[in-house]
This record gives sequence, structure tokens and C-alpha cells, in this order.
Amino acid sequence: MTRVGAIDCGTNSIRLLVADVDASRGTVTDLLRRMEIVRLGQGVDRTGRIDPEAMARTLAQAREYAAQCQELGAAQVRFVATSASRDASNAGEFVDGVREAFAAFGASPEVVSGEEEASLSFRGATGELRANGIPSPFLVVDLGGGSTEFVRGATDVERARSVDIGSVRMTERHLRSDPPTVAEINAAVADIDAAVEQAAQVVDFHDVATLVGLAGSITTITAHALRLPRYESECIHGTKLPVERMVAACTDLLEMPRADRAALPYMHPGRVDVIGAGALVWRRIVERLQADAGVGHTITSEHDILDGIALSIA
Repeated sequence: MTRVGAIDCGTNSIRLLVADVDASRGTVTDLLRRMEIVRLGQGVDRTGRIDPEAMARTLAQAREYAAQCQELGAAQVRFVATSASRDASNAGEFVDGVREAFAAFGASPEVVSGEEEASLSFRGATGELRANGIPSPFLVVDLGGGSTEFVRGATDVERARSVDIGSVRMTERHLRSDPPTVAEINAAVADIDAAVEQAAQVVDFHDVATLVGLAGSITTITAHALRLPRYESECIHGTKLPVERMVAACTDLLEMPRADRAALPYMHPGRVDVIGAGALVWRRIVERLQADAGVGHTITSEHDILDGIALSIA
């Protein structure tokens, strides 16, 4: 058993998992799992640079996570950075700050490709499903702030593609009104559908047996579909919902005024402004899989790239 720290720093959030990993069995036992909204990708799509305030927020949270890894006795740490860090011209400053924060572990941030990000997500998401006899092939969709990863496979990754659609990117690019106008939604749909088609050219959708959704937008949409009294990971993880119910939840969040979204008991404050775009991206993906593969249900997983990072260390 190895105690590890896994950090996933995306466009919208930075997350930490400290866990005991049994490499021989492929199991991950949580000690601590955290998520904070830092908006590292704020404005990157427009300026090509990480905003100074966003940089400061993210590095402060990285220092806090490093301290918790030390307190809990992690032997090794892996810090994975995704879309905003790939896109920004000042990414070097971010890398230096993270390296300083995790100096005690000799850890440097790894700005992974979209394909590696997809592979880590797939590994974290499907182990439990395979053990429980859920049919494959799986299509794992990791919907982030700046990009979305599509990964297909049974026991391992067969095909993967990362495309530049996500909750923050689509909000900044299109959904500026409260609630968004029909014209804004139509413009976003055109972008989303084009990106999904790019993914479909690489990752065959047609005989997918199980559609698995990961990351905060999808888990929040699932909480909305379930009408939970609060955000409850144990209720969300593994939830199987009919496509029609998931699509309805997406549409409801997309069309809901900001004040109403903010009042939902399971809505993280940092996700209020971007959940409508995340819901639109997920709705279009679900509808495409229903059309191409006859998928009738979705499965939501709280096990994702963090679990894959932890397994990769061990």
C-alpha cells in the first residue's frame, strides 16, 4: 500500500486526492478529496495569458494542498495541469510557482496532453464499472472548463480525443446573457456540435454500450436531476439515469436565471456562472450518443482523473 497525493489543476477548479493505493489490486482508498474553484483559465481564451489574480488564487491553493499532503504523510505526489496551462503564453510562471509549492516532494507540474488526460480519466473511471459487470465498450466523457475528453475502451483505452469545448470556454465565448438568449445558445450549439463531430471522427460512437460522465459540471447536473438536498458524492457516484431525465436537467439549468442557480443547495458558488454552458455541452453529447449508439442511460462517476493519477503513481 502506497500513500500518494494526486492533484488535478484544470481551467475552472483545482482538486486534491490523498489516498492509499494498492497497486496489485488497483484500488484507491480515500483519505482526503477536495475541490476548490480557482478559475485558472479566466480570460485565457481571449488573451492567451493566465490572469494575474487567477494565477495568485491557484498558487495559493497549491501551497495549501502541498501542506495537506505533508500532514497526511503522502510518500509521492503527482501534479497534473490541463487546458489553461497548455494554452497560456505565461504558463512558465505557473510551472515555477507550483514547483516551489511542492519542493518538499521534488514534484513539478506536468502539463499533460489531452490524450494523456483522457487516458488517466478512463483508468480512474472504469475500474469499478468493469468489476461490477457494467457492459463495454465504454465512452468516458470528462467535461472540463476549457476542454472535453472523449475516451473509448473496454479494459484499456482504444481511442481518445480532446476538443476545446468546456463550461468556461463556452460561457466566455457565447453565453453572456442571464439567462442566455436563443441566439447565444444556437451559436454555442454550432461550436459544440462541430467539436463533438471532430471527436467522433477519431472515437467511434456507434456501438458504445455505456456512456460515463465525469467532472464537476456533470456531477452537478446529476445532483440537479436527483433534486438532492445538498451535494452528496455518495448519492451521485454511480447514478444511472435515463437519457430523457438527464437532458431535461441540462435544459433546466441552461435556461435558469443565475439567481435561481445560485440558490440550488448542491451548487458550488464557483460553478454558478458556468454550469449553463456545461449543461449545454453535456446535453449535446448525450443526444449525439443516443442518436449514434442508441444509448438509453448515462452513468455519472465521481471517480475520474484524480483516481487515475493516484493509480499512475503506484
